Amino acid sequence: MIAIGSDHGGYALKQEIMKHLTERNIEYKDFGCYEESSCDYPVYAKLVAREVAEGRSERGILICGTGIGISISANKVPGIRAALCTDCFCAEATRQHNDANVLCLGGRVVGAGLALKIVDTFLDTPFSEDERHIRRIQQIEQ
Repeated sequence: MIAIGSDHGGYALKQEIMKHLTERNIEYKDFGCYEESSCDYPVYAKLVAREVAEGRSERGILICGTGIGISISANKVPGIRAALCTDCFCAEATRQHNDANVLCLGGRVVGAGLALKIVDTFLDTPFSEDERHIRRIQQIEQ
């Protein structure tokens, strides 16, 4: 299960991502927002982050205008490693090295075509399980 959420700045891209997840037969739960009216990104970041941190969803996807605010908010939740990605290399590296569990995107920064490739890379790349990466993640969480 993928938890997904956005503010108004990420709403349109969230719709594209949900359509893509459906096409890939990947289950998701939409935590809002549900329209393009102005709203506060921390609300949706925390809903998705808690869902992932508490183990009800395997990973999360969050979208705001730049991806910055929503990633900062998500990373306030213990156990969350939210990564703002603007390309597939970053999405692959953060999964392999950081075992990131929430992908953050900027709806006003990346187009839908690239965003869907980033989502696929994030969802399809496993954590490396290398001892050095495990050690570093433990240091992050201390």
